[in-house]
Amino acid sequence: MNSNNKNQIIRFDWAMKRLLRNKANFSVLEGLLTTLLGEKIIIQRLLESESNQENEYDKYNRVDMLAEDSKGELILIEVQNNSEYAYFQRMLFGTSKLVTEYINRGESYDKVRKVYSVNIVYFSLGHGRDFVYHGKTEFRGIHTNDLLELSPFQKQTFKVDVVSQLYPEYYILKVNGFNQVAKSPLEEWIYYLNTGEIPSTATAPGLEEAREKLKLDSMTKDELAAYYSHLDNLIILRDNIHTEREEGREEGLVKGREEEKRENARNLKRLGVLSDIISQATGLSKNEIEEL
Repeated sequence: MNSNNKNQIIRFDWAMKRLLRNKANFSVLEGLLTTLLGEKIIIQRLLESESNQENEYDKYNRVDMLAEDSKGELILIEVQNNSEYAYFQRMLFGTSKLVTEYINRGESYDKVRKVYSVNIVYFSLGHGRDFVYHGKTEFRGIHTNDLLELSPFQKQTFKVDVVSQLYPEYYILKVNGFNQVAKSPLEEWIYYLNTGEIPSTATAPGLEEAREKLKLDSMTKDELAAYYSHLDNLIILRDNIHTEREEGREEGLVKGREEEKRENARNLKRLGVLSDIISQATGLSKNEIEEL
């Protein structure tokens, strides 16, 4: 094994596919969730998730994992490498599916499970300046703007303080491009998720365990070959995305220039300028000018 691998850490998405599904490594995931949710998370077990139905494209583009914590709450963790314009709806579908799947027919609604959706995205999702976003459901008066609260009985029965705790909550970690100095535990995690590196000074929960359990030199030769193939696929994927974006941009510029020519020709035609002169000025043929 190459000695240069000794201090290198396995990328998180690959670790999710292989290593983090092992109960002995739950502490890494627990550290990320504890840091993100702001409360101690203990994972009891992993449940069947959508990513088990892999195809050639999804195996490097996306991975997800469904965990159940010690309070019976469901936590869906998803890594998405490729840009997906309807990703917000995908998040909604994922949580809705879990809400309906994990309640038995005939059970009362107080058995609806709490769902957290944690999304680690390596593309520019939406438009915003932050790198971590949190979404939850609240009800406010349209006249008074007061927050609708639970009754004391509901608080006692459901063991929550506010209505939003009954509804799915969403976290979006836009990790791509975060390479600044990490000044908080959450930033340390974001830095690792983006770069695959863990600074020696990092103290965030789970990162010490990741540093020990996710070493590159702990892989077998076959595992290492598969891992490097995965990294190559990610590079190809991102190059393709960049190429498609540039090609689309160029195509848009060409269409824009053509439309500008036509608009100029229309204006000249309205002014009564002869077709020969319009053709010389815009580069359009006489037939094209007559059709305007």
